Amino acid sequence: MKHSYTMYTKREINKKPHFFDLTRIQRIIVSLLVVMATTLFSCERDEVFQKEQYKNVVALISESDNVSRKFHSLGEESVGYVAASVGGTNPTTKNIVVNLVEDHSFIDAYNKTNYDLDKRKYVRTLPKSKYDIDSYQFTIPAGEIGGRLPIRIRPDGLSPDSAYFISLRLESASAYEVNPSKSYVLYRVRIKNWWAVGDGSSSYSMNIKQRESGSTSEIQMPGRKIMHPISENQVRIMAGNETYASDINVFNKFALVLTIGEDNKVTISSYKDVEVTQIDGDSDFPNIFRIEDDGYKKYKSFLLKYSYKSGNKTLEIKEELRLEYNEAEETEEN
Repeated sequence: MKHSYTMYTKREINKKPHFFDLTRIQRIIVSLLVVMATTLFSCERDEVFQKEQYKNVVALISESDNVSRKFHSLGEESVGYVAASVGGTNPTTKNIVVNLVEDHSFIDAYNKTNYDLDKRKYVRTLPKSKYDIDSYQFTIPAGEIGGRLPIRIRPDGLSPDSAYFISLRLESASAYEVNPSKSYVLYRVRIKNWWAVGDGSSSYSMNIKQRESGSTSEIQMPGRKIMHPISENQVRIMAGNETYASDINVFNKFALVLTIGEDNKVTISSYKDVEVTQIDGDSDFPNIFRIEDDGYKKYKSFLLKYSYKSGNKTLEIKEELRLEYNEAEETEEN
């Protein structure tokens, strides 16, 4: 029996349909598997992303340093708030009961972080006699984005030279996650009255006429003067043109207290150590407070006259202090 053989060239083999390229098939299979794996991974990743994007998270509202600052008027009790918010795209479907507790460890940490060993600058815990929190629990209703805890503050007797904090930690929330970086707040109480706020920003324009005792010549000195609130109707300033520094030793040496009566008459006295004498009877500097209106702007204005001892000198001062103010803005702040 004879066998018949057909010989093919390499080119002819490549043209034959029944010769399969296994390497190519393997590549196609691998590609399909990669596509399927990538699709599954992308779907899983998108699902996780959506969950992260839409989930609700509870946080206490504060500034970047976890401090919430609020001014409270001297001479009255007023209410401040610690607020919480709920982040997330979708509205909440459950009431969130939030429980806070006082935790002074955050004040200790704040002092060490900001002032290290300089204890003169340390912030203080607000004395218990100066505030009331009726309940440390409040509710964020379902569908709402926030809630708040009221704190009743009585600021009389607080110093403008000290910082006072109430430290509160979010102990629990009945639903949803809590943002750990915003799980506590340092509520800072700052004082104010009609004439000044206690953060050192009440900077009055100053025009002083100064005469040394025994001299007939006056020196005119323009500039600016920082005013601090002391009580409901008292403020503190530096005497004459004495250099201002946020230092209790400087205030003790050269600071004055202005007491403003209901008739807007001003009584000038020593804050602590400076020897000062009020001079009345000058019609141009009658020791009064008044509101000035030039038709365009309004100003809080003091016209003062007094003498004080600076070293071995006795200086007579005629002083005008002015601060532009916006009545609508101040009403809104209060």
